[in-house]
Amino acid sequence: MNFVSRKLWIVGGLSLALGACGAGKVVPVQRYSLGVSRADYRDYTGAKSNICDAEPRWLTDELSAMNGLMTRFLSETEQVKNPQSVDYSRSVELLKEAAGSLDKVLKVHQNNLQAMQKCGFARSGAFPDIAKRGTELLEQSRARLAGGGQLLALEEVQRKWKEEAPQREQTARQTWCAKTPEVGSTDLYYARKFADGRTEWLFCDGHVVQSAANGGEPTLVSPEGLSAKDRRKVKPPRYLEAAQSYPAEEIDKQPKSVADAAAPAPAPAAAPAPAQSTAAGGN
Repeated sequence: MNFVSRKLWIVGGLSLALGACGAGKVVPVQRYSLGVSRADYRDYTGAKSNICDAEPRWLTDELSAMNGLMTRFLSETEQVKNPQSVDYSRSVELLKEAAGSLDKVLKVHQNNLQAMQKCGFARSGAFPDIAKRGTELLEQSRARLAGGGQLLALEEVQRKWKEEAPQREQTARQTWCAKTPEVGSTDLYYARKFADGRTEWLFCDGHVVQSAANGGEPTLVSPEGLSAKDRRKVKPPRYLEAAQSYPAEEIDKQPKSVADAAAPAPAPAAAPAPAQSTAAGGN
C-alpha cells in the first residue's frame, strides 16, 4: 500500500469512527431517589438521542427499574387517606418528598416508553410487558400525586386552623366571660368541631363538654382542683343542655376540605348563645 492509499484508508476509517460516535451518542445516567428507593435512568429525548441506539439489555434494566420505583411509591403511599393506619405518617412524608420531584421523572419515563415503540426490538423480549406495565403505573402514580397534592393542601389548612384556634378561643373568652366566672353558671363562650367529628364546648368556669368522634354521648369534664363546695354547684345536665343548645353555625369547625378553609370563621361577637342567658337566670 503506497503512501496515498494509506492516507486515504486512515482518513476513511477516522470518518467512519466519528460517524459511529455521532450515531451512538452517549446519554448520561441520572439517579433518582425517593424514600429508600433508587432508580437509574436516561433522558434520551432531552439529550436528543435515539433510544433505539441503546443497548437493549441496559434499556431493559433502566425501564424495569423505573417501573419498580413507581410500584414501590404506590405501595408505600397506599394508606395516605387512612389516618388511622400505622403507615399513614410515612405515606404522607413520602408524598411530600415526591411532590417536588417525581412528576419530572415520570415525564422522562413516559417519553422513553413512547420513543421505544419505534424501535425494532419493541415487540421482543420483555419490552411489551415493560411498556404495558409502565403505562399503567404512570397513570396510577400521577393520580396518586394529584390526590396527594390535595391532601397535603388540606393538611396545611387544618394545621393552620389548629394553630390559630387558641387565639380564637381567647378572643371568645374575653368577649363572653366575666373576669371571675361563677362555678356552675354554665356560661358557654366557645365551641369547636374537629374534622374527625370530635366536638368541644368550653364554659367560662373551666368545664368542658366533649363529644366523641364516633357519635357517643357527650360527657362533662370538670377542671382540676375543684373544691368540694364548687363541685356541689355543678349540675351536669345543665352543661349538656347548654352544649346541645349552642347554635351549630357558631361552632368553630376544622376544615374538611380546602374549600371549607375559605369560609369565614364564626364571629365571637355575634349574638349570645341561647343557653347562656337561660343558664344565667337559673343561678
